[in-house]
Amino acid sequence: MYKNWLNNEFFDEKTRAELEAIKSDEKEIEDRFYKDLEFGTAGLRGKIGAGTNRMNMYIISRATQGLADFIVEQGQTYMDKGVAIAYDCRHFSKEFAKRAALVLAANKIKVYLFESLRPTPVLSFTVGHLKTASGIVVTASHNPKEYNGYKVYWEDAAQIGQEYADAITEKILNIQNFEDIKVMDEKEALDKGLLTILGNEIDDIYVSKVKPLALRDDIDKDIKVVYTPLNGTGNVLVRRVLKERGFTNITVVPEQENPDPNFTTAPFPNPEDPRAFEYAEKLGQKIGAELLLATDPDCDRLAIMVRDRDGKYVSFNGNQTGAMLVKYVVEGRKDTGKLPANSFIVKSIVTGDLGKAIAEKYGVKTYEALTGFKNICGVANALEKSGDNKFVFGYEESIGYVTGDFVKDKDGVISSMMLCEAAAYYKKQGKTLIDVLEETYKEFGYYREKQISLVLEGIEGSRRISRMMEVYRNEYPMNINGLKLVQYVDYKIGKDTNVITGETSQSEIPSSNVLEFTLEDGSWYAVRPSGTEPKIKLYLYSKAETAKEAEEKIASMESVVLAKLKSVE
Repeated sequence: MYKNWLNNEFFDEKTRAELEAIKSDEKEIEDRFYKDLEFGTAGLRGKIGAGTNRMNMYIISRATQGLADFIVEQGQTYMDKGVAIAYDCRHFSKEFAKRAALVLAANKIKVYLFESLRPTPVLSFTVGHLKTASGIVVTASHNPKEYNGYKVYWEDAAQIGQEYADAITEKILNIQNFEDIKVMDEKEALDKGLLTILGNEIDDIYVSKVKPLALRDDIDKDIKVVYTPLNGTGNVLVRRVLKERGFTNITVVPEQENPDPNFTTAPFPNPEDPRAFEYAEKLGQKIGAELLLATDPDCDRLAIMVRDRDGKYVSFNGNQTGAMLVKYVVEGRKDTGKLPANSFIVKSIVTGDLGKAIAEKYGVKTYEALTGFKNICGVANALEKSGDNKFVFGYEESIGYVTGDFVKDKDGVISSMMLCEAAAYYKKQGKTLIDVLEETYKEFGYYREKQISLVLEGIEGSRRISRMMEVYRNEYPMNINGLKLVQYVDYKIGKDTNVITGETSQSEIPSSNVLEFTLEDGSWYAVRPSGTEPKIKLYLYSKAETAKEAEEKIASMESVVLAKLKSVE
């Protein structure tokens, strides 16, 4: 395959020159060509470069041709409904998005392409608002600068589920030659009405939907906030929404305000990592900010830091921020008469239980879904269609949150507004979010959590991750620091085992390569490979009467489980 790409004049000169430069590096050649970049429920994501296992114009074209073939198979109505396309700030995002648009147009499918970068949740909103058949967003979320990606949405405005991903994958695999892929000239697509360029009119409608989600106006809108979009897509809309909501003291980190595909000041642009807040913290200290906000480059996720009584900034993890948003949204809706009967929230299976405990206090039921907002919103959609159930909030520990019914994905714009409102509401009561979190622990117990990722790149890394999962699936500890294992769920085969009695039952959660273990005191942990990154992830959870005891339990689980995983060569 390498020689075909190197010698075939169909591939452009730059691509062939890049491959010529690595001709003596067998390991690099193998990594670029040992497989096709896999299309799944997360779409495509990989390093930018030439090769079948890389993100490039040819792989984008093939994936889009597969999507086009699937849409054509659905009939003329779906072709006319068309596809909305958005993109982020990364290298080649605009070019990839335009190529996808022109492949679709060549297949006589209507396309709506944004004129410039937009947050991922705006793409989800656009699919629902324009009632398109599908949507595409070109983004690699929070990955380093070397990466890009391609996510597909269906007509329900949520990311595609496994059934659609499998069907589209089949179409992609049927494409044997890149030369067979159709591409239309941009002017021709515009002249034929197959390509429409979207601008601020969509933003205006989106913002008009976001602002009414606000719950209270009797808040301290002068709260001092530092915001960083991490050189991504959040800058314009996050600032606009906060300004139009009346927040008067929002300061943006200047070095990270404008798009930068190299993420010069944040080489790991993942706001889950406190290192991403380096510039925000410095600015916060300088101006005395009470709250720091960061959205990831495609602005679907939000992380926060809160100033404590000593003037230091305390980082909140996704479970803590999610619990505070559950508390504010559910309590706020209850207090303002906006909490419908049969309200429910949805969280992922690897998200902690504090939000669930808070919701239960107000009679709000919690449902669980596999990781990823395609699953969270999929559960929400199904429950709302099945009766009088009303979705009020969805979240997962990886700093993704949403409320409202017009975005079927996590939304950093909505989350920023709701979080600022919550902080401003509690400030007016003389409290910080740290104070409120401590009060919540005192009421419901001290919940602690920790997520650990082991990064294992390349072919060998991928194989080792697979070995780790298979070994741990069959050789797991029955006792951790004197606490017996009582329940084991293997979501891949849907088997839920009561370890004490030996009884088994079928899990209601769809199949996924996730293992979950619960100890006799209610502490639990889960192990899963990442669907989008070369990582195996470990999620640890505990609950105790004191913070110290809860932290000690986490440390015990971490020591035992990591030792077992790392022992797998």
